[in-house]
Amino acid sequence: MTTRKQMLQEELRVFERHKAEWLRSYSGKFVVIVGPTVVGFHPDYESAFKAGLSAAGLGNNFLLKQVCAEEPVYLIY
Repeated sequence: MTTRKQMLQEELRVFERHKAEWLRSYSGKFVVIVGPTVVGFHPDYESAFKAGLSAAGLGNNFLLKQVCAEEPVYLIY
């Protein structure tokens, strides 16, 4: 049985393995990954989130991450 932590680690590995390739074609897009499967790329967070819910099912985990060269830093005051 795969734990949520193991699944997240697998999804992050898929992202890191393909990041350089995706930066050339999908920079700024949002990718949805469920386990080892890339579900697709979307122009905005909302459409990616809906695709993730559709692919993984309500209550199940999926990775939704923006394809960008550097991770954005958000400051909350």
